[in-house]
Amino acid sequence: MTIAMIASEANPLCKTGGLADVVWSLTKELKNLGQDCFVVLPFYKCIKETPTLLFKKLKSYDVYLSWRCQTADVFSCEVRGVTFYLIGNDYYFNREDLYGYADDGERFAFYCLAVRALFGQLDLPCDIIHVHDWQTGMIPVLIKEQSKDDPRFQHTKFVMTLHNEAFKGFLDRYFVNHFFGLDDSLFDSGAIRFDGMLSTLKAGIVYADKVVAVSPNHANELLQPGDSMRLDGVLALREGDFLGIVNGVDDDEFDPENDMFIAKNYGHRDFTEGKAQCKARLLSVCELKGDGPTFGLVSRLTYQKGVEMVLRIGDELVSKGARLVILGHGECEIEQGFEELHLRHPDRCLYYRGYNNQLAHDIYSGSDFFLMPSLFEPCGIGQMIAQRYGTLPIVREVGGLKDTVIGYDGKNEDTATGFSFTDYDFGRFRDSCLQALSLYSETKTFAKLVHNAMTVDHSWARSAMAYLGLYQSIL
Repeated sequence: MTIAMIASEANPLCKTGGLADVVWSLTKELKNLGQDCFVVLPFYKCIKETPTLLFKKLKSYDVYLSWRCQTADVFSCEVRGVTFYLIGNDYYFNREDLYGYADDGERFAFYCLAVRALFGQLDLPCDIIHVHDWQTGMIPVLIKEQSKDDPRFQHTKFVMTLHNEAFKGFLDRYFVNHFFGLDDSLFDSGAIRFDGMLSTLKAGIVYADKVVAVSPNHANELLQPGDSMRLDGVLALREGDFLGIVNGVDDDEFDPENDMFIAKNYGHRDFTEGKAQCKARLLSVCELKGDGPTFGLVSRLTYQKGVEMVLRIGDELVSKGARLVILGHGECEIEQGFEELHLRHPDRCLYYRGYNNQLAHDIYSGSDFFLMPSLFEPCGIGQMIAQRYGTLPIVREVGGLKDTVIGYDGKNEDTATGFSFTDYDFGRFRDSCLQALSLYSETKTFAKLVHNAMTVDHSWARSAMAYLGLYQSIL
């Protein structure tokens, strides 16, 4: 089976979030399963400037956005056995950042049109074209509406994965005809219209053969009016072709038995000494003191992640003997709050603004508890990484967090893999944190939960098998 992964970012070439992790890890696992799988990306400036990559120019061709003409320069490179096709155009992609520009709609309209042409230019017949999020949502539309007679696409099926439904790819209806060359009837009928605008995300949902959310529980949430980002109507129409497949953890990067970044390697059978040494290093590099448990957080610091509740409980945790290590950046007010928390408790709390890969691995391996009280979380990866390292997550039962963490209720020590609460409420979150603090002193039960967490299978191999089964079901 030949599978094309079409995305706006992918590790290890370019990344702003979890989308990049998913595309890379899923592609690697599909290759391991014997599938012919490749990735298509924009040729961003940051990729061009990666000194360890060798690029081969394959083709140049014109791409028409109605009367506008731009050139697509196609390059390829190979990383760990995976082929990447890179669509270059300096006007659109030779910029400092991947996103955040006023003309993002036009940039990714060009990208979608260039990708559609790529299959013919390089003679790349595909069984499955797998598109991700709003940036690539128009590809199934363009091919099904304009290239349905092309023999290369006669047996091609389309899968769309939704990673962040908050971004719907809103464009003026002018784009329908004057950029994509599509008939206005597609807009007038409502097939690609949302809130009076063209939505490339909705377009992909309508035209893909299968639509995937990144966890089963989140798929259910998206069908409910209150939790759906207002997509419940269109997803209800596709309910028979809509499902959830939980993401996985990249074993190459996050494996406590082989992780080169942590103080001592360990596994689920012998974690006590390894965790102790990892905690010692974390506290040393953070210059923290005390004997209580350590709570870690690695996250974007945004309202979505529930981190304002972490701010509210920080002083209390410290007063009860805990240490707190926060790594991340985001909304200015939240960053300032963590800076002030650190200044109030310099020997009990550290805030590192930004991202540091070494510190992230130290937090996952050296903390006792991992904080993730999200308002919404399509899947989440931090909680699964933490479990892998025997760090018990404290999560809200939402999206993929509910699918991946079994909360301790005082009786289920044989199955619990962390702590959880249901309502987005500070009191509920506080109760879970205090429950974790209490359990920390019950060494036998605490060790049992750590062992449970470390033995959960969050591998991408399992998730890739689910995707492979999905592909096979529609061919």
